[in-house]
This record gives sequence, structure tokens and C-alpha cells, in this order.
Amino acid sequence: MSWFNRDKAGIEKHTEKKVKVPEGMWVKCQGCSETILGKEIEANLNVCPKCGHHYRIPARKRLEILLDNGTWQEYDADMKSVDFLDFKDAKSYQERIDAALAKGGSKDAVICVEGAIEGIGVQVACFDFAFMGGSMGSVVGEKITRSIERGLKQRQPVLIISASGGARMQESILSLMQMAKTSAALAKLKQAGIPFISILTDPTTGGVTASFAMLGDLNIAEPKALIGFAGPRVIEQTIRQKLPEGFQRAEYLLDHGMVDAIIPRMEMRPKLASILKMLHHSAA
Repeated sequence: MSWFNRDKAGIEKHTEKKVKVPEGMWVKCQGCSETILGKEIEANLNVCPKCGHHYRIPARKRLEILLDNGTWQEYDADMKSVDFLDFKDAKSYQERIDAALAKGGSKDAVICVEGAIEGIGVQVACFDFAFMGGSMGSVVGEKITRSIERGLKQRQPVLIISASGGARMQESILSLMQMAKTSAALAKLKQAGIPFISILTDPTTGGVTASFAMLGDLNIAEPKALIGFAGPRVIEQTIRQKLPEGFQRAEYLLDHGMVDAIIPRMEMRPKLASILKMLHHSAA
């Protein structure tokens, strides 16, 4: 059909320009499969405005959403993980640490700050899932323990916002020890009558769930957050039974008394403020 491309009198070429849509402008929702403008989801705190699907968000973004503007001060920001055991799997542990650091975000999997929610001073430890899946190693356990100790010293409520794959296997028993370490610190906080609120986001699993994440005076979850210890496939293979629909999701845990409330992201800050006013007043 080469004749069709020739410039002949009376024959016009169809030269309609293709419109290029900027990459990432539209998002197909993981919850309802609707195509939504990316800016619309972002403006809704990274929650789908149609079905309420909660996307994962960076730790610093979450802190900006929850805390009063310009009030927070970060602690222990320069603490970094060390390859104590010279651990190697497909890569060495040090290579994995270096790769996580090269992303340019946090220097480990938790950010600890002192800030305020509607004027009430709080200590907050917020997990960064982007750093090695929010896994808990020695640095994470130490930073969380220090955050709890600051709450104890200053008599401020402590909030831990979890998003974690669990204890970091590259640190073996050293990471598992953080479960006892953080739980012991929380026991002192409880004895002093200072509130601890645990906020569980998607996902909260493994040794984090098996320790401080479920020890809150209030355990609050975001909608449909995955919360559990072992994965569903491991459990099914162990008990040789099919798990119920929605097992290990926030709604299932609420129905079975494992969490106290499910609060959407848009409502989290005002409801936390209301809760803190009640708990902090009784603890003062």
C-alpha cells in the first residue's frame, strides 16, 4: 500500500496528533478499580474518594497529617543499623542497609519525634515501611524505647504508628530482643499512668504485632489494614483449614476484640485529639 503514502493531488494524509497523558496523572484504585485523578487521591490524604481504600503513605507525610504545624522535633535521627553478625543471604546485610539509605529517606525504619496534637504534647514513633519493609532491628527497638522513656520523663502520652513486616531477620536474636525491651518500657509507662496509643496501619505483622503494637491502652487501626503475626498461607498450611474471609484485616480484629476502634485517616487527627484530652486529663 505504498501508493497511499504518496503526496498526490486530492489525497490528504491523516495527521492527527496523539495526546500524551502525563505518567501518574491517573490512578487505577486498588480497592474499587475505578480510574481516579491522582491529585484527587492525594488531596484526600491518599485515600480513594470513591471506595475509601487507604494507600500506604510515607512516615513524614503521616506526621505532617497528625501533628500541629511546625511543632515537632526529631530525635535520634542519625542512628543507623550495624551488621553485627556479618549476615548474608542473597545479599549481605550491609548491602541491604546501604541500598535502603541510598533512597534518601529515613536512616532506619522508624522516625521518633516530640510534637503536639491540638496543643497536647506527645511522643510519637512512626514506622517508615519504605526502609526495609519497616522491619524492627536493634536501632528501631532502641529508638522506640527512648521515645517511651521521654514520655515517661515528661509525662507525655506516647503514640506508636506501626507499619512493619516484623522483626529483622538479618539481626537474628538481637532483633527479637527488641520485643521484650520495648514491652518492658511500656510496662513502666503504664505503671506511671501515662497513656499509650497504638495505631496499626497496613501492614502490621510479625514481632511488632507480637509486642508493643497490641499493648496500647487503645489499639486503633486504619480501615482494612492487614494486622497479624504469621501470614495467612503459613497459618492455613499449619492448621490445614481455610481461613475466614477478611481474616487478619482490621474489621475482623475489631469484631473479635483485638482492636478497639477503626478510624479513617481523614478523621484520625480530630479523634486522637479528643481521646488524648480525655486520657491526658485523667493522667495529669
